[in-house]
Amino acid sequence: MKEKKKNSRKIRSRIMSLALVAATAAASAGCSQTTSNRTQIDYWLWDANQLPSYAKCINGFEAENPDISVRITQIGWDDYWTKLTASFVAGTAPDVFTDHVGRYPQFMRRNVLQPLDEVDSVGKVKPSDFMPGLTSLWTGDDGHLYGMPKDYDTIALMYDQKKLEDAGVTTKELETATWNPDDGGSLEKILARLAIDDKGRRGDDPTFDPAHVKQYALGTDPYFDYAGQTNWSPFALSTGWRHTDKPTWGTRFQYDDPRFIKSIGWYTGLSRKGYMPKMGQFGKSVTSDQQLGSGKVAMSLTGSWMLQTYAHLKGIKLGIAPLPSGPSGHPVSLYNGLGDSISRSSKHKTEAGKLVSYLGSDACQVVMGQDAIVFPARPRGTEAAIEAFDEEGLDVTPFTDRVKRRETALYPIVDNAATVDSILQPSLDSVWMGTEKPSVFIKQNERVNKAIR
Repeated sequence: MKEKKKNSRKIRSRIMSLALVAATAAASAGCSQTTSNRTQIDYWLWDANQLPSYAKCINGFEAENPDISVRITQIGWDDYWTKLTASFVAGTAPDVFTDHVGRYPQFMRRNVLQPLDEVDSVGKVKPSDFMPGLTSLWTGDDGHLYGMPKDYDTIALMYDQKKLEDAGVTTKELETATWNPDDGGSLEKILARLAIDDKGRRGDDPTFDPAHVKQYALGTDPYFDYAGQTNWSPFALSTGWRHTDKPTWGTRFQYDDPRFIKSIGWYTGLSRKGYMPKMGQFGKSVTSDQQLGSGKVAMSLTGSWMLQTYAHLKGIKLGIAPLPSGPSGHPVSLYNGLGDSISRSSKHKTEAGKLVSYLGSDACQVVMGQDAIVFPARPRGTEAAIEAFDEEGLDVTPFTDRVKRRETALYPIVDNAATVDSILQPSLDSVWMGTEKPSVFIKQNERVNKAIR
């Protein structure tokens, strides 16, 4: 890894530059409303980190389409879906908006999404133009495409290199770690070395006190959900288990599978061993990156969309390692990707189609990659991102190798995902707290399967 101070200066410089672009684009969008010979369309997104890069793309789009102006609106994740749903009801939905694979099925069923393959200005979308599997995520069970792939994410381990060194764990040991749900494999031995109690004893010391931990080995999210993207899923998936009976649009969840039950039992059991925080240990809003930044955990499972957040953690000598290999013989990451959708109520579908196509093209995706925020959906964009992150001292191949080696599982796309989550949440909490056994998911699986039929 390159010198940290140099890395930080480059990142700060990049962000200041992007912020300036965003401010310029916002001013331009405001002015365009008064230009009578241009068609204005609205574009919504939730990620403030991506806003400056997309402002650049919008500038490029408007240069190629001088008869169209785009007004960008950024709304934080917590409010985004509420306001978007309300806009559909009120008939004021944006022409184009950033969509999520866990959300679009409900919009599709409500008939508020415009199939992209029915918009002439979108043109033919070739799956081979994007990273493997991304167009499958956005293809409904009716065969129509509802989102233009714009980026993708995978999971890897972020860690504090100094804490590894202090524990006598080498980078190679972590990068080649193996895992199984019976004894945790070599990964659990590493976790034991990284955990420290309030008397300075490590987790592999017989006198280690799991009730009084000063440093946890593995940080985790404040809560788990039905997908477990950045917590339990890499372990369960590495056994060969999958969330549903089909890669997309499954008709049956498989939480009653012994492989899942053993995996979730092992994972939540880390809290009782003192290797991972207990539920509520850091409150309801302290995320895994904040836990790592506080010095109270040594490493965290995280998504690639968090790369810049982790790069900015102060006092951390950051390292990135691949997920451990499981019983399947290799790591497996949940594979997700955002897309841009068009509202069926848009009065400017031709213009919206042109924008969606541009945002999913190399012209925009390479710009996104060069700004080192996310991994764009197109191969050229990903290549640009890998190079840009490398310039900032970050080797991101633990994320990108999962896709390159086809060591991924598609994010579970089903109807009524919110209902599924609400059914499972109490059991996920209780199993983590240790008040229920993992076998509770056998019964809960029957309930969630009724919810998606």
